[in-house]
Amino acid sequence: MKAIIEYNSRKIAIDISKPLDISIAIDVTKENINAWYIDDPKIFPQKFDNEDIKVSNGSVVNFNNIHFNPHSHITHTECVGHISEKVHSINQNLKHFFFLAEVVTVAPELINDDFVISKKQLQSQIRNKKRDAIVIRTLPNLPEKKSKKYSNTNPTYLLEEAAIYLKENGIKHLLIDLPSVDKEKDEGKLLSHNAFWNTSGDIRMNATITEFIYVPNDVEDGEYLLNLMIAPFENDATPSKPILYKILVNDK
Repeated sequence: MKAIIEYNSRKIAIDISKPLDISIAIDVTKENINAWYIDDPKIFPQKFDNEDIKVSNGSVVNFNNIHFNPHSHITHTECVGHISEKVHSINQNLKHFFFLAEVVTVAPELINDDFVISKKQLQSQIRNKKRDAIVIRTLPNLPEKKSKKYSNTNPTYLLEEAAIYLKENGIKHLLIDLPSVDKEKDEGKLLSHNAFWNTSGDIRMNATITEFIYVPNDVEDGEYLLNLMIAPFENDATPSKPILYKILVNDK
């Protein structure tokens, strides 16, 4: 089912019947993704008069509570409120939801016992392309990413120079398949978060970082239309469901 979208004076054709979901869901029926040293998420029925409210127990509805942290348990999108003293809301600062995105695949470099993504690696991928968003898939890209326990594993992260490069190239939305763009234990410096949001200058309030995505191997590198859907939480971060659409035709 083809749709034609006009975006920044370009006509873009996409097949809306073929969405590419790059989110990771909370699924308590199996091993759930987890980071930042807290327990797994929980989904459980509310009790009334000591009885679980669920249809299989005789109730007319299922009525579940969900206990989770968006930074630890699910694909999530965050704004500068994640690291600022004032807790700015992602729901108030992300007001547009469709963007031109570039999907890139990166083999992290080993530097001083850390696997990192460098400015040079991103430069070679982006070159002179003008995009609003970048979707970073790291190698190796195994399905285990969707259930990995990241705490105390020193995962791959983005060098500050890479975050600065993305900011200077006008990338407003950074999506990555890692628990954070920063080193797991960095003494609270959060160099890449701060650089990307430009917290030492004119803060980029409408810029976002989305972590814990998963880009399947059959999704090719290249240009896509991104639909960055978020849950309406008044919080620094919220669960999100980024969807890619392959661009069929455009008027470059």
